[in-house]
Amino acid sequence: MKLLKPSWVSHNGKPIFSVDIHPDGTKFATGGQGEDSGKVMIWNMAPVLREDDEKKEHIPKMLCQMDNHLACVNCVRWSNNGLYLASGGDDKLVMVWKRAALIGPSTVFGSSSKLANVEQWRCVTILRNHTGDVMDVAWSPHDVWLASCSVDNTIVIWNARKFPEMVSCLRGHTGLVKGLTWDPVGKYIASQADDHSLKVWRTVDWQMETDITKPFSECGGTTHVLRLSWSPDGQYLVSAHAMNNSGPTAQIVERDGWRTNMDFVGHRKAVTVVKFNPKIFKKKQKSSSCPYCCCAVGSKDRSLSVWLTSLKRPLVVIHDLFDKSIMDISWTLTGLGILVCSMDGTVAYLDFSQDELGDPLNEDEKNTIHQNIYGKSLAITSTEQLSNTVIENPEMLKYQQERSAAAATAQSSAHAAAEQATPKLTSVVNGESLEDIRKNLLKKQVETRTADGRRRITPLCIAQLDTGDFSPALFNSVPIMPGAAVPNQLTPQLSSDSSQGQATSLGLRPPHDPLLASCAPSGSAKPLEENKEGYLLLGSASKIEPMKALDSRFTERSKATPGVTSAITSITVSVLNQYRLKDSVSTLKSKDESSSDSEDKTANINKNLSFTKRKAELMMEGGEVVEKRKKGRPRKDKMAVSMAPPFPQATPPSDRDTGRVTMSPAAVLKLPTPSLQKSFSLQVSTEPSVFLEVENEVSQVAGSKLSQIRCSRDGRDWDTLLPCSILTATGSSDVIAVACEDRMLSVFSSCGRRLLPAMQLATAPSALHCSGHYVMVLTSGGAVFVWDVQKQTATVKNQSLQTIIPVGDITVSQTLLTQQGVPVVALTNGKSYCFSSALDTWALIADKADSLVQCADFRSCLTTHDAPVPSGPLAVMQGRNLNGGRLVSRLSTAPHQLQQSLTSSFLECQLASARVLLSPQEYRYWLLIYARFLVTEGSEYRLRELCKELLGPVHKSAASSWEPTTLGLHKRDLLREVLPVIGQNLRFQRIFTEYQDQLELVRSK
Repeated sequence: MKLLKPSWVSHNGKPIFSVDIHPDGTKFATGGQGEDSGKVMIWNMAPVLREDDEKKEHIPKMLCQMDNHLACVNCVRWSNNGLYLASGGDDKLVMVWKRAALIGPSTVFGSSSKLANVEQWRCVTILRNHTGDVMDVAWSPHDVWLASCSVDNTIVIWNARKFPEMVSCLRGHTGLVKGLTWDPVGKYIASQADDHSLKVWRTVDWQMETDITKPFSECGGTTHVLRLSWSPDGQYLVSAHAMNNSGPTAQIVERDGWRTNMDFVGHRKAVTVVKFNPKIFKKKQKSSSCPYCCCAVGSKDRSLSVWLTSLKRPLVVIHDLFDKSIMDISWTLTGLGILVCSMDGTVAYLDFSQDELGDPLNEDEKNTIHQNIYGKSLAITSTEQLSNTVIENPEMLKYQQERSAAAATAQSSAHAAAEQATPKLTSVVNGESLEDIRKNLLKKQVETRTADGRRRITPLCIAQLDTGDFSPALFNSVPIMPGAAVPNQLTPQLSSDSSQGQATSLGLRPPHDPLLASCAPSGSAKPLEENKEGYLLLGSASKIEPMKALDSRFTERSKATPGVTSAITSITVSVLNQYRLKDSVSTLKSKDESSSDSEDKTANINKNLSFTKRKAELMMEGGEVVEKRKKGRPRKDKMAVSMAPPFPQATPPSDRDTGRVTMSPAAVLKLPTPSLQKSFSLQVSTEPSVFLEVENEVSQVAGSKLSQIRCSRDGRDWDTLLPCSILTATGSSDVIAVACEDRMLSVFSSCGRRLLPAMQLATAPSALHCSGHYVMVLTSGGAVFVWDVQKQTATVKNQSLQTIIPVGDITVSQTLLTQQGVPVVALTNGKSYCFSSALDTWALIADKADSLVQCADFRSCLTTHDAPVPSGPLAVMQGRNLNGGRLVSRLSTAPHQLQQSLTSSFLECQLASARVLLSPQEYRYWLLIYARFLVTEGSEYRLRELCKELLGPVHKSAASSWEPTTLGLHKRDLLREVLPVIGQNLRFQRIFTEYQDQLELVRSK
């Protein structure tokens, strides 16, 4: 190993907060404090790598300096394709830079002539949304998104193909967010903040996947940054600034179940930055050795440690490398070099040899590891066999030519990106020449007026148009579409082995719990049916797990004995008082298999109450029930939907008789009900903003105790009195529903006008939901009612859950009401049902144990411009169970016919479920994927039947029962969307021509 500290890399003595090496390894960027502004500098890598180049004066060291940031720059990051550089600073801005054609050498403003910009970099977009300092930025795999985090407690996801479009704003942290990292698979993004938590978010719906707090609960003080990192195989996430037994650590979080049993220990002060080597390594001259990863850890103690997961101790520890805290780390893409920067304004370069780190795997070997962990697609396309087919239809020719052109463009762009050369932009942009653009820009003036009425003309930059725009052509990589993981249900094995070892500096620390130390289960200890993501394995493909060595080589976090004390520590008394528990506390089991945590504006979700710390924290963050005596209203960003009080785990009556068919549901089912509170408040809608405040027993008139409900809608308040104590209340933007202790249900308009007479329920309400102008009640006797308040009718009448709840300890875990008035019920056995008024029955829409969901593979049927899965009721209920084909299949050894049948059945189930849920967006989404699947697999009969159903009869007939619409979508419009999909396969040009002609005939009529 060689260590170099190039003194010429400097911000004139000011701190350097970030460093990042360009993907091609020829340059690197630094960000930090300038004289009176933020400073971004780009440096030549050659003088760092070679001493001879450092001595040659004609070889430039600094390539460009950019002073556009108004305040200190905290983070700089290159895009994966190397075309763009993103920077975030204390001026609350994220700037994206791109290299422009150099007209001539330009000196840095205010400096001597020796300091000249060799390269020209221009800011091509400024992203404004944060209200506080931007602390970290990160490009997603394949540069689909750019994420930024800030001290305003938010993470903003930007569309990197359409800057400055914002995709989502992730809210949930209650402290300054100081670090971001993307899952290399593209499925998650993780963030770490000063609120002593690490949160993992799903990219499929931008909702929180998990919230990890235990390793950070002891953390005291703060660090300037919290840069966490994900391993290149995607299996492990390592955090900054964790604590174990009062010692600073870097916490290792396993992707499988988000377990926190291991950590890197030995640093004397808080860990500020962790960075994984982008390469996966193997031992030299050992073909059968297990691949492993490499990780660098920097700390406030001014030391750097480099770890190999194949070693028990760090490969190297460098003490007192800097005078102040380490701020950032960046590896070269080759995996053998590392740049480190410090708050003292200097950088250090470490050069490793392959003898020290090992042989880096090539891309094919790395892809093999990814395929073995996450599966691979087995879809067979036969377009090569059809290359000589004569095209008989001009429209078919058009679609084939468009497809060929798109493929050629993608191939040439990929080739250009591989050579790491800046692509040449054509002289025509969107059909307009660059000269015309310059002339048009001169004609346009943007005029504004100041407060005193003076005119101001906003200047336009027209000199350099070769900086390009953010068209999709500049981001040619195909994104790995995110999916969602099935929660792992394996119980960690417990061992009483607590052998003590000698804890040395940066070495292994023994478990600190004298009673119990948990051993991380080895790969061989898992059942054959479960793999890393908890999916069912039908094949027997071997798996390579590079970081498996971590299981026995790093400190395992101490675990307390499971019990009531540790289970409910974070649940406050005011929350516990809301529920009447049916079970003894000692019999409660902590469950980690709840359904998806995602929230949806179309649904009101009723969660199952599980007494684990994580569940309690989520419940407290939701803030749906707030004591009246607490000042202020619930935060709007926490209340996307209104939640009814969660269900405690209800033990069924012991006298349930399986043989008595005539027994009434009320006698068998006994669901929990909300407990009576003196007062509570909740937010039931965000757009418009609607708040409810309930206060029981506000006054007493003629022996009757009156209760008051107060509603605030966009600043306008109304209130009303009810002659009985209020148990629960909820609402939407249209209606407010209130259930009382005497089992009376009242419904009011958003302005306080009573819409329905008080209705008597047979048993006490267990759950209450409003969505649009629909109201749903689930009673403690297991009966479901839904009313259409607008039409003053009941759409679901006293439907019992007895038909869907089998005998045993199965109960309700979640309920919701869709915008179309469809009630949905999820059970603790993983199954979800909705009641179809048209079919007059309960329909199964999701099953956690369904192998079709786990094994379906339709990745080949997704295109790069496909939108993510629509956030409808089907996506909400399937949630983390839905593999969705966005990860490639696990059936690595299954025959293609089995794979095809599984996928076909799954897609048809999705279509049927979307239809019974009355969800048009989801129905259209799955219809197009199903059509692509039929075209790809050559299923001519089903494809023809689908087209026939969408087209309907061409000539009118009195005997025809065909409906022209489904879920409000015109079927023939859907057929027009399906035809271009059919046109991509020459085998089906006869079907294409036939139905295109009939569509034209219908249109002419």
